[in-house]
Amino acid sequence: MRLSVVRAAVVLVGVAFAGGAGCGAGNPSAVPVNGALVPVEQRVAIDAVAGEDLVEPGKALSSNDFAGEVVVLNVWGTWCGPCRGEVGELERVRADTEGAGVEFLGVDIRDNDRSVPVDFVRDRGVGYPSIYDPAGRSLVGLGKYRSIAVPTTLVLDRRHRVAAVFHGAVLAEDVLPRVREAVAEAVG
Repeated sequence: MRLSVVRAAVVLVGVAFAGGAGCGAGNPSAVPVNGALVPVEQRVAIDAVAGEDLVEPGKALSSNDFAGEVVVLNVWGTWCGPCRGEVGELERVRADTEGAGVEFLGVDIRDNDRSVPVDFVRDRGVGYPSIYDPAGRSLVGLGKYRSIAVPTTLVLDRRHRVAAVFHGAVLAEDVLPRVREAVAEAVG
């Protein structure tokens, strides 16, 4: 009898996780599977992610600055080992998509001493801007994606709907196909 109760509990837990994990069929509010292309009809637009430029204090930056462009939005921090490791991968994707209607925007969080991330992006030759946001307030614009792990990279289509989400460090070979798919989509 006890074994039957345990089996029933395992089955119920499995069903609960299967229904709530990943990009559930017909459930546009579910968070997509890591790195998977979100079907257009299930995409959710984000609000503007905005804040002060990391390297140019006083200059405002916003995802809305890139209206009509595919945006690769990367949440990172210098304290995060995987973030430090993926920056070269993101730079490769940026170089491969230059001139293709793709923009990159970083959001540096939890770095309280601005000089550390400024030195980081300069030393590594990062060619895209980042918002300096130690408290992570700009992430409110991400809606259901705001409770994300660091690093997280989102690929936004031309209407700034989430086309793909990558949790953890990324490789260019994983992100580049999603970016190219978003670029190839018809605007609409």
